[in-house]
Amino acid sequence: MHTFRIGTLASRAALNPPTIRYYEEVGLLRKARRMGSGQRVYDNTDVERLTFIKRCREFGFSIEQVKQLVALTADPSSACMDARTLAAEQLEQVRVQLGELRALEQSLEELVGSFDSRCAGGPGPDCVILGDLARS
Repeated sequence: MHTFRIGTLASRAALNPPTIRYYEEVGLLRKARRMGSGQRVYDNTDVERLTFIKRCREFGFSIEQVKQLVALTADPSSACMDARTLAAEQLEQVRVQLGELRALEQSLEELVGSFDSRCAGGPGPDCVILGDLARS
């Protein structure tokens, strides 16, 4: 089996070493074997696991959700529907966040519109808009 150090793993998985160490610390990635010098040693299985973790994180899954998904990959008695359920829950969360972002977009659009109509172009400390932002 071909092994390599954390820098090579980071390059192959397109992650940085601190992130890899964090994933080890929280239990998403198995603890690395150590060489006599104490350096971590990894193999292609670790690249595959990190790629899986990275893709899950790109879809916005939380660390806890990724732990659940990782557990599903290791449990022969797990059902594919369990992964679907987690993905559906994440999809719903994304939809909620999109609604919140649309509301934020509308509020910012109104704020910018008020800037356009009320801004006199004077110094910042005298700006009525900045004053408005300071009031509840």
